[in-house]
Amino acid sequence: MTAVLRVMLDQLVAPTDNDLKVASGELVRALIAHAPQGCEVEGIAPAAGGDGIAALSIPGMAGVRRTSLPRRELAGALQLGVATGIGGGMIHAPSLFAPLVKHDRVHNNDQTSVTVWDLRPWDAPDELSRSSVAWHKAMLKRAVKHADAVVVPTHAMARRLGEIARLGDRIRVISGAAPEGFRVPTDEIGRRRELDLPEGYVVLAGTSAESDALAAGFGAVARSGHDVPVVVMDAGEGEEPAIAEIAAAAGVPARLVHVRGALADADRGAVFGAAVAYVAPSMRAVFPWRTVEAMALGVPVIAADSDVLREVVVDGGTLVPTSGVDAADALGAALADALGSTSAAERLAVMAADRGRVFSWLEAADKIWALHAEL
Repeated sequence: MTAVLRVMLDQLVAPTDNDLKVASGELVRALIAHAPQGCEVEGIAPAAGGDGIAALSIPGMAGVRRTSLPRRELAGALQLGVATGIGGGMIHAPSLFAPLVKHDRVHNNDQTSVTVWDLRPWDAPDELSRSSVAWHKAMLKRAVKHADAVVVPTHAMARRLGEIARLGDRIRVISGAAPEGFRVPTDEIGRRRELDLPEGYVVLAGTSAESDALAAGFGAVARSGHDVPVVVMDAGEGEEPAIAEIAAAAGVPARLVHVRGALADADRGAVFGAAVAYVAPSMRAVFPWRTVEAMALGVPVIAADSDVLREVVVDGGTLVPTSGVDAADALGAALADALGSTSAAERLAVMAADRGRVFSWLEAADKIWALHAEL
């Protein structure tokens, strides 16, 4: 008898977050590649048009169960716990987007696991829309009642989630990774030219939200003593003026600031290809996708010594204590050291690349298969 792991693929059909879209695609491909003997993978997706259907054409997937509801309506139905037509079985969701309803794990082998990558809805709710916060909080409450496991990417986030919700031993830690084959593309120069970027800059990532801590990142560049450009990835739509104001207030002139939104994998690889350092100033409990990508490509990493970043970076970069001190000053001093000599930059690059090899979607897939076997 074939065991089927059913994976929620809503982000491939109607993405609301670029990182969740990438993670969903990478994970389902890894689950297919490492499926144990006698097991296969099936997708579950909302109703969609042509582009959404094309995104579900994944080699090796046993099939796709598409609901009659589009993503927005399906999200509302899941929040209320009403019938969606998804059915039961072994279900894994790369987010909280899952049918969290009463089920029989013992007799029917129904089991549902969900994933939480970012605790912003609980730790910084004012930075999100009310509807988004309400949806995430409602889905976590449903997870407390009905999920067989809740996956988070770090032990630090597991501890924090345990403070937020009574999940007990159902919290499991399975890390994310850079996209499989993530690299600096051969046409990197052309891609940077298309993005209108200079060569040799410090990279930051985030929005104008306070918890993304771009002010500390810009401040670090200003106080490092190095007059280098700054490239910001993952900015929200229309946020260029706000981020430029943050930079100016921190002491970085507009002529040195280059703000870009969410970029495709190859474009992010090209951006990192000309980076002299990546600065990660945020203290929020969120999986640091760009930090992992920077390390994967051997970019020197300067990171705030938060619980999450300490666990992810380990010895793959410079961890800077920022609690109780001026974060910009502390990060700036570390950045100055990193850029102060070729030997320092090369040492950090080697450390980053070594640590970057630890993260793997195939390993994550193995752990998810093992989790459902245990359940």
